[in-house]
Amino acid sequence: MITRIEGILEDVTDGVAEVRVADSIVHEVLVPACDIGELAMKVGAKVRLFTLHYFESQGQGSHFVPRLIGFNSREQRAFFELLTTVKGIGNRKALRAMQVSHARMAEAIAGGDAKFLATLPEIGKRTAESTIVELKGKLDAFLKDPTAARRAAAVTSSVVAPIALTGPAADAEEVLVALGEPRAQAREKVERVIAAAQTSGLELAADEIVTRTLRSRGVS
Repeated sequence: MITRIEGILEDVTDGVAEVRVADSIVHEVLVPACDIGELAMKVGAKVRLFTLHYFESQGQGSHFVPRLIGFNSREQRAFFELLTTVKGIGNRKALRAMQVSHARMAEAIAGGDAKFLATLPEIGKRTAESTIVELKGKLDAFLKDPTAARRAAAVTSSVVAPIALTGPAADAEEVLVALGEPRAQAREKVERVIAAAQTSGLELAADEIVTRTLRSRGVS
């Protein structure tokens, strides 16, 4: 069982990271959608991913292909394993659904926020509701404040207005919405790109924020 991989990140595209661990060995690693943007800015650098190794059915089950899935932390990996216990959510679907951080997903599930979950790729209304039911009481390890999450679940009619983005971030959000991105996802992606840029001391214009966001989902 391969549980961790370290090496030079050579490329990230379509949810797949290529990691060189030796001169002639490059591993293909599937990664959650929420990590693609950050990884795209680390191409050429050394990375460490906590992995799951599984066999993917091909040809209607006639043969199986070994796959690696890579996560930025053990906690993210543990959340993924829990998420895939929900009926109807397989590995590939879970990777696409994790378009926001696992902490944000855990918060929404624990808080009974089916409306937010239904905006995520691969998670429609029915799957959102079943996820909340099946994972209820199993998410404390992923929550900053489990008690607050339980209070939120008990008052699902209470709506907290999100803080509006300003400046280039707000302009970038509007461009993404105009391109068909759901507003919640557009905001999450813009915030993630800005946070990554700030760690490098960069201030991005709206067009650069949009470019990096589109690049993170494989749009050139």
